[in-house]
Amino acid sequence: MPYITRDELWKAIIEELFPWLMHFFYPDDIHLFDLSKGFEFLDKELVRLFPETKNSRRYADKLIKVHLRDGSTKWILIHIEVQGYADPNFAKRMFIYFYRILDKYQKPITALAILRIM
Repeated sequence: MPYITRDELWKAIIEELFPWLMHFFYPDDIHLFDLSKGFEFLDKELVRLFPETKNSRRYADKLIKVHLRDGSTKWILIHIEVQGYADPNFAKRMFIYFYRILDKYQKPITALAILRIM
């Protein structure tokens, strides 16, 4: 059996459970989304903006395009970190991710962070 990293596991969970995650994160506003039109994972866009190097750590990130009932689309960045310590640079890193995506693609973005300190 191949080894699966924690990041790969979280990414798979997000992909499999995305509609339920939307209900969890947007319980009062879920009616604004048209999940019947599906959604698109924009992993290639993230890789272009944040290429992996030997010295950089990749996080379990997902960028997802969702359709709204008013006919528009929204991009949602889900950033997950499971670690054994509180990272003082977490907020800054989230801001950098948000800004780079906004600057490059000029799309409305919602950023969600799931942070679990073990």
